Amino acid sequence: MDEKLILRLESAVSRLEALSSGFPPGASPAAASSDATLDPSVVAFSDLIDQNVGRVCSAAQVIGGKVLEVTKLVHEAFAVQKDLLVQLKLTQKPHLAGMAEFMKPLNEVIAKASALTEGKGIGFFNHLKAAADSLSALAWIAYTGKGCGMSLPISHVEETWQMAEFYSNKVLIEYRSKDPNHVEWVKALKELYLPGLRDYVKSYHPLGPVWSPTGKVIAPSNAPAPVAPAAPPPPRSSQFSSESSQASSSKPKEGMSAVFQQLNSGNVTAGLRKVTDDMKTKNRTDRTGIVGTSVKESHASPRALPKAGPPKFELQMGRKWVVENQIEKKGLAIEDCDAKQSVYIYGCKNSVLQVQGKVNNITIDKCTKMGVVFKDVVAACEIVNSNGLEVQCQGTAPTILVDNTSGCQLYLSRDSLEGSISTAKASEINVLVPGAGPDGDWVEHSLPQQFIHVYKDGRFETTSASHSGG
Repeated sequence: MDEKLILRLESAVSRLEALSSGFPPGASPAAASSDATLDPSVVAFSDLIDQNVGRVCSAAQVIGGKVLEVTKLVHEAFAVQKDLLVQLKLTQKPHLAGMAEFMKPLNEVIAKASALTEGKGIGFFNHLKAAADSLSALAWIAYTGKGCGMSLPISHVEETWQMAEFYSNKVLIEYRSKDPNHVEWVKALKELYLPGLRDYVKSYHPLGPVWSPTGKVIAPSNAPAPVAPAAPPPPRSSQFSSESSQASSSKPKEGMSAVFQQLNSGNVTAGLRKVTDDMKTKNRTDRTGIVGTSVKESHASPRALPKAGPPKFELQMGRKWVVENQIEKKGLAIEDCDAKQSVYIYGCKNSVLQVQGKVNNITIDKCTKMGVVFKDVVAACEIVNSNGLEVQCQGTAPTILVDNTSGCQLYLSRDSLEGSISTAKASEINVLVPGAGPDGDWVEHSLPQQFIHVYKDGRFETTSASHSGG
């Protein structure tokens, strides 16, 4: 009788353990994991890896070197996400600390890819940056619902690729007439996300990942959550390279924001400066309008960079964003903006600014080697007294004005092609427009900078001395 009682007790304990782990009675964790691997959403993701990631890897094999190295990390990141998709089927929706633990494997791979873009004189920098930044799209799996601090998964994938495309376009321009292997790599990388990952998310997780209601609970590690270091990061001298993120406010993060702060340490969201409600002019008691964000400064380089004045990144009187004298800042971003506000960028060098919403007007004045990415402007984007700029419009811009500027690359979206471009005392102005069809290459046009004036019938007739070309 005692032996039978012991067997019954062991059986009961086994059933209780199975239920607490989310596995049905009689099913082992290995069997449940095997079933999750055969789930249609996991199978579809495996196909995405085999086809789309495989194509990127094939192109990288031909190029070799650093491009192959970062592409292997892309493959590794997608493989990790596949494992996370399997875990979704066996795991309950985690809380704050559990989500950080869940995302840790993916975060580590993205950090390795980001590390490849750091340092001076890096070869194939634009390849590395495009691939590393694109991996932030995989963070869609951390979406937990409205108010979590992220866009819906589909939008998150699209928005992330738009940021990475800033660098992939530079690869296309450089290698379009030199080496088709690099062009193939860029095309394959883009199609991995658009339409690849985007369509996958749209089909299986449009409102976010679906967790198991009775699965296991993710237990956070005993180690304390990492705290953003107060010390400045290593120098980043390569143009348009990104900075590691830092806490965007002196106040501690709460809720899902803390998770994303930890993810940022691995460059999941590219280290963008964020503006919280307490930083807005209308909510500040001192009424200075200065955004209280701590920005990481570079370590002192062998030669001191000349500065015309103190750096500023502030919203003045709730109407005008002022970005001044930002040197070697590759992760600047204005997120919380509206169509009544303007943006004034002055005296910046070797920096990148993203304006992630519709604003009334953008002015870029006396800037050098500056990258600006914006979505929509109501009135105009003005570029004056500058040199060596790259400006990308992802939405609409009725008017673009270029005055007293040398060396400017304008990237226009299809929606902005109906706008006008006015130039005066401007040279080396190139405009890149989308090619025909969804997969068409960017087509570059050089705006005329010389004109022929002929006196005829009592007036001067003016024609350009050069013509735009593909």
